[in-house]
Amino acid sequence: MLAALGMMGMMGMMTHTGTARAADDCIAHGDLDPMYCDMDGDLVADAPAADQQEDPDTLVFAYTPVEDPAVYADIWKPFLEHMEKVTGKDVQFFAVQSNSAEVEAMRSGRLHVAGFSTGPTPFAVNLAGAVPFALMGGDDGRFGYTLQLYTRVDSGINTLADLKGKRVAHTSPTSNSGNLAPRALLPAKGIVPEKDYEVVYSGSHDQSILGVVAGDYDAAPVASEVVERMVQRGLYDPNEVKIIYESKPFPTTSFNYAYNLKPELIEKIKEAFFTFDMKGTALGEEFKGVSKFIPVTYKEDWDVIREIQAANGVKYTPDNLK
Repeated sequence: MLAALGMMGMMGMMTHTGTARAADDCIAHGDLDPMYCDMDGDLVADAPAADQQEDPDTLVFAYTPVEDPAVYADIWKPFLEHMEKVTGKDVQFFAVQSNSAEVEAMRSGRLHVAGFSTGPTPFAVNLAGAVPFALMGGDDGRFGYTLQLYTRVDSGINTLADLKGKRVAHTSPTSNSGNLAPRALLPAKGIVPEKDYEVVYSGSHDQSILGVVAGDYDAAPVASEVVERMVQRGLYDPNEVKIIYESKPFPTTSFNYAYNLKPELIEKIKEAFFTFDMKGTALGEEFKGVSKFIPVTYKEDWDVIREIQAANGVKYTPDNLK
């Protein structure tokens, strides 16, 4: 798949030769592919010259890869109909099979509006000119989830420093909040996993928190959204545990427009998102706890993800996109 992405990347580069030439004189790329420019420092691709901006008759929309794209085509239908009314364009749902295929589709100009999941979003920004502008959120403007580090109320552990010499459950090696995030964020707080405390992999967020409650582990970093669902299902007594650290929110799926769309069209796309009420729709039923799209920026709202990825040696290249 990665080899194929590399070949498709070359095709995408050829598709944007005009933009690539325009970017040749750019002195500010940052982490962006050389075909894009970032003169204003907002970490996303600047709009190209007016004669290179696109105004397609049909907008192509994709949601992050899922097991059953046909089901999600139905779930997104009410929103896409709303976007058609607001933009005056036909809107087509495009079922993508992988993160790499979705990124390449936008890079090559075949995808105009897309939802990218948390980790792949920086790849879409840097390799495909995606511009994140919205997330699903609640009426109060809250979105995403956090890393929460739990311990028993009677453990004697009150600060991160108290974890030294303890046995702490991480979930699995590839988990963001359950492993990568604490390894990236905790050292700046004075505690280094595996150096200052023993790391034991529990296998899941559920098993981590239940192990803390049972006294099998001294503490555990877990995803807030998982813990909230466990409490709602009555799987443990929240009064038996306490939080000694909580990260900034991690964003969920970002919604993006392609950087080279005409400004007037971009404003209509944003209007479609921010005027759509999810309540009572298939979309609202599928994504519990959210009711609308809320505005975000890549520079501010993805800073914690970039920090985590940098600490774990992630480079924004096609070969690293999984």
